Amino acid sequence: MASDNQITVVGNLTDDPELRYTANGAAVANFRVAYSTRIRDAAGNWTDGDTSFFTVNCWRALAENAAETLTRGTRVVVTGRLKQRSWENQDGERRTVVEIEADDLGPSLKWATASVQKTSRSSSSSAGGGGGDWGSAIATPVGGPAMEEETPLDAG
Repeated sequence: MASDNQITVVGNLTDDPELRYTANGAAVANFRVAYSTRIRDAAGNWTDGDTSFFTVNCWRALAENAAETLTRGTRVVVTGRLKQRSWENQDGERRTVVEIEADDLGPSLKWATASVQKTSRSSSSSAGGGGGDWGSAIATPVGGPAMEEETPLDAG
């Protein structure tokens, strides 16, 4: 992931995250983050400048956790990768959009507090000897096939 086009955005959610599931059951959440620059005018007063809007896509557990936790107006920190997506609209015109594919996100603690709870994970096997609510131990070493980057392309 270090060679990917990493981006970090801090801003406020413009709406609650929208959670959906693909045909094969992968969770996906989408939301928009807005950020306004603050500008000091000639009189020394602070005013809002231009606002930028970023569309953010989350997959799987991150999507479910975002939809359960975040609401409109929440100030968030999003880290992820830029993804370009193209399609053809009903009139046959080619459209392109650049979105943020979130790798991680959370509430900003600059002007708020948060209460963190670990999510429980179900275990499909008892290997690893009682990992509590974190399930069984990882059998593949870090960096092996089980740790490869998740991609939405396999989500159907």
